[in-house]
Amino acid sequence: MPHQEALTIIAPVAEEREPELAEVMRALAANPAQNDVLAFGALPGCHFGRVLHLPASTDLSGQKIGPQLMLLSDCDGSAEVHLRQLVAVAGDGLDRLFGSCVDYPRQPSPENRLAFLQKRVQPVKAVYVHRQGRGVEQIRREAELRKALVTWLAEQRFQGLSAIAIRAQIIAHVRASGPLRWALEPAEGIDAGYRLRNALDALALPLGLAALGPVVVPAALLLLLLIRLQEQTDSMQSGRPAPELVRTLTELEDFAAHNGFTAGGYVKPGWVRRAAVSSLLPLIGWGSRHLFTRDSLAGVKSIHFARWVPMDNGRRVVFCSNYDGSLESYNNDFIDLVAWGLNLIFSNGLGYPSTRWLVFGGARYEQEFKNFLRRHQFPTPVWYSAYPHLSARNIERNAGLRTGLQGHMTEQKAQAWLSLL
Repeated sequence: MPHQEALTIIAPVAEEREPELAEVMRALAANPAQNDVLAFGALPGCHFGRVLHLPASTDLSGQKIGPQLMLLSDCDGSAEVHLRQLVAVAGDGLDRLFGSCVDYPRQPSPENRLAFLQKRVQPVKAVYVHRQGRGVEQIRREAELRKALVTWLAEQRFQGLSAIAIRAQIIAHVRASGPLRWALEPAEGIDAGYRLRNALDALALPLGLAALGPVVVPAALLLLLLIRLQEQTDSMQSGRPAPELVRTLTELEDFAAHNGFTAGGYVKPGWVRRAAVSSLLPLIGWGSRHLFTRDSLAGVKSIHFARWVPMDNGRRVVFCSNYDGSLESYNNDFIDLVAWGLNLIFSNGLGYPSTRWLVFGGARYEQEFKNFLRRHQFPTPVWYSAYPHLSARNIERNAGLRTGLQGHMTEQKAQAWLSLL
């Protein structure tokens, strides 16, 4: 079973061609899964995809940043292989999508389309995956397994039977049913190459800290002290987001079991905050790869995929996620369970609610935090999910249902397993 990676492409757009790009974006937004520009649904192993058009902006020093086109995908296996599949599947649809971008080839071919996109792939410092190794095909098949079993069970009569006996009949039915027999085998594990690379990566941080501790620890404490000094004079933006923005955002939300969230902003001026972001993002990335690997990002279980993307030479950071339920419940989960984690990165953004020692306060100011996020959220009209009706909890329950078809169970465990149905 392949592991999962994140593909991020950012390309500058020629301002005079923005109206042309807007037309293409409307065509994409009508049906992100199937269209003649970029059909995310035709991409093998694509969990989530989105395309955003970021308008021109002015940074904190008054320097203009031109409009940009972002393409993001969460995929099974290598992001490089996924990119090659994207070029093969989209073909000349990419000419329509990226043709408005600066330096797009005048005579496109599969080779120079690929070369153009490869040059604009952005390194992602931190990526969270709800469960590494669980591919699109597995998620879909396990959902079909549940549907088939629920349909079959509705026609059965099990009065007076123990949970163990009912489970035995279910297993017998699955074994006798050719289309379902695959479920009696355990899910494939993650490929050996990824496991080895991941194990080496897990060792790199503690070994590096052990070797460089005498230098790193004092530097980190000095940086924290400098941040604390800045916190005492930081300005906090207040006020509700513009009604037009809220209206645009809400029109794009709650059409499926989950939503796509994209927000970004400028890093506070000065080298101190830049140093904090460049130091903390790799740490968050390490934690998401090695600590938060079992269906939970520091206690938040409603996120399928998430990533943090530095942009414009570190002047901006964009956060993207795919989350279950409403934005209100999503924000509440973060505030209640991992406010300190939000503060670590978001507090380095201009206008964030006041923090103390980088982790205290901040997101704890609930309404100010929610207003901050809404003000910095980007509309995401082109957003795709490979399983729009499955929440992270649904996916976990379906996987548990399949796992329960194997091995032996006590009566108590069999009762718990039947409750999944």
